Amino acid sequence: MMQGAVASPLTAWGNFYVIVGTAAATLTGLMFVVLTLIAGVRSPRSSGSIAAFGTPNVVHFCAALLVAATLNAPWQALWNASLVLGLCGLGGVVYVAIIVRRARYQTSYELVIEDWVWHVIIPFASYTALMTAALLFPVNPTPTLFCIGAVTLLLVFIGIHNAWDTLTYVATELYKPEPSSQEK
Repeated sequence: MMQGAVASPLTAWGNFYVIVGTAAATLTGLMFVVLTLIAGVRSPRSSGSIAAFGTPNVVHFCAALLVAATLNAPWQALWNASLVLGLCGLGGVVYVAIIVRRARYQTSYELVIEDWVWHVIIPFASYTALMTAALLFPVNPTPTLFCIGAVTLLLVFIGIHNAWDTLTYVATELYKPEPSSQEK
């Protein structure tokens, strides 16, 4: 009887988390392919810029995958899932602080306001919301699952936006043809 009560709010979200988790895992793999392709760029960039702008995308995708896997696990009590979600949120908040440090110390690119919003502010808000939802999850699971679902999907969208932003920068700035000797 108790196990059915625990499973009931999570069961309705199973398909959602299978879809989001699959997308997050696929996009994580795609990031490895993209970084391999970018490695052949004629003018190599510092590892600091990859750590500041590429690695966080993989972390956001993996966080979404972790949340999806957590909420698909057969928990005996909601507080167990809540603990994992809370630790994921806390880890994300700490990681955003690391992103800020890396972004400030890399020298390959100067951040604009959009970068601060998408690389720092929105991820920080997402992970903070996940921590808050994790605290409320055992007490009021049904509405909290909507918040957790929104955060999970937002982490995937953050990773997609930031990966696309990075790729367009690479395509437009780093692959510019070098001026010919006549143009110099």
